[in-house]
Amino acid sequence: MAKVIMVQGTMSNSGKSFLTAGLCRVLWQDGYRVAPFKSQNMALNSYITKDGLEIGRAQAMQAEACGIEPTVDMNPILLKPTSQVGSQVIVNGEVRGNMRAMDYYRDKSSLVPDVMAAYERLDREYDVIVIEGAGSPAEINLKEHDLVNMGMAKMVKAPVLLVGDIDRGGVFAALYGTVKLLEEEEQRMIKGLVVNKFRGDVEILRPGLSMIEEKTGIPVVGVVPMERLDLDDEDSLSERLLQTKKGAGVDVAVIHLPHISNFTDFAAFERMEGVSLRYVQKPGMLEEPDLILLPGTKNTMDDLAWLRESGMEALILRQAEKKTSVVGICGGFQMLGEVMEDPYHVEHGGTMRGMGLLNTRTVFSEEKTRTQICGKMIKGAGLFGGWEGKEVSGYEIHMGTSENLGGCKELIRLEDGRIDALSNEDGSVLGSYLHGIFDTPGFAEMMMRQIMEKKGMDFEHWNFDLAAHKEQEYDKLADLVRRSLDMKKIYEILEAGIGC
Repeated sequence: MAKVIMVQGTMSNSGKSFLTAGLCRVLWQDGYRVAPFKSQNMALNSYITKDGLEIGRAQAMQAEACGIEPTVDMNPILLKPTSQVGSQVIVNGEVRGNMRAMDYYRDKSSLVPDVMAAYERLDREYDVIVIEGAGSPAEINLKEHDLVNMGMAKMVKAPVLLVGDIDRGGVFAALYGTVKLLEEEEQRMIKGLVVNKFRGDVEILRPGLSMIEEKTGIPVVGVVPMERLDLDDEDSLSERLLQTKKGAGVDVAVIHLPHISNFTDFAAFERMEGVSLRYVQKPGMLEEPDLILLPGTKNTMDDLAWLRESGMEALILRQAEKKTSVVGICGGFQMLGEVMEDPYHVEHGGTMRGMGLLNTRTVFSEEKTRTQICGKMIKGAGLFGGWEGKEVSGYEIHMGTSENLGGCKELIRLEDGRIDALSNEDGSVLGSYLHGIFDTPGFAEMMMRQIMEKKGMDFEHWNFDLAAHKEQEYDKLADLVRRSLDMKKIYEILEAGIGC
């Protein structure tokens, strides 16, 4: 039976995923077989496991920190918002359907057996499980059927660390208020408080730490300084999306769609010297970039309507006329075509005119394609033109297929024989269903080298090792956690459980 510890937060984006990954890495470094777990996740950035099942991106990242392969047991319920009041519900990696929030809330107690079965499989295999909560445990309107915060902690008797974000202000009120809105039994399960994202001299903070300990009766087990690390995000509140200013060098503009998903696809470009990647939310921000990236989205038709109504589509089309490179991934690829058809009401039904940059037709289907897959570039075009004969890899998460109506170059043959990636005749517009294609070693660097040559920029040969880079970042995170938390106390909590 595994030992267990849980990380909850006073609010979304308080740093739960970050701290969970850090604790996972420390425990792994200390010789434990450790696994992450989050019973219910709400995120548009997702990941496909080797067996073709869909989980939240954060649990995949945390599994990497543990040195293990991500599995669906680490995140048995994933909610992917499709509107302000509804989500696609994914259970054990497979789509159960779209549900309104109220309907899901009413029925979610029926999913407890799925949650516990997943947890128990991890429990039999690992020495330690680090559980991540969601949002805040003090959402008093949602507590009755909770299975992700204190409800989960009670089911597995997990001691809890409560994390507060000081960067957004009011951290002591948030910590105190969260604790005091819980039942007495639940308050006793919180064994440590953590102040996250601190800037400045911790000595100035110490009187407040003493007072919050006195008022709650719970020790502060650490103050974690603000430190930028290159770790995959899953949250729509990600700081990556705040990168909006144009920098020097190659200007890469990612269109920040309302339902943007899997924006980690573009992290490879952020890591390159001489490349500036920014997220564009308003037409006035687009200007004249060297490369426009259209990302994935959970609602392709609604987001294309937003592009059209906001005036962003017209600006992208104008740049395409100037032969600015435009690359679409998944939903972004679908938007580039002539037409999208939704006969099964996967989104909102009907037919919608596309952007007309690729001569394709997309038909949405009821069944979701989910797979990790490799392929070979059979024909190069545009920015993909330096990769003929070489392999690419990635993963697919989409509902529907895109048909070449004629005139598009077919670029990649996947290992199962299907064709992926199409371009227009001159290669200035490209689309692919492969999330993670830019993480193929050397692929993104090859693309940027072409743009740099065109711009007359000096460049050095990149030899970026993504796997080594990630390991380095996880080790930095572990060092930060060791420096910032009272690890002796953390181990005491882990050993004693809720009885300490």
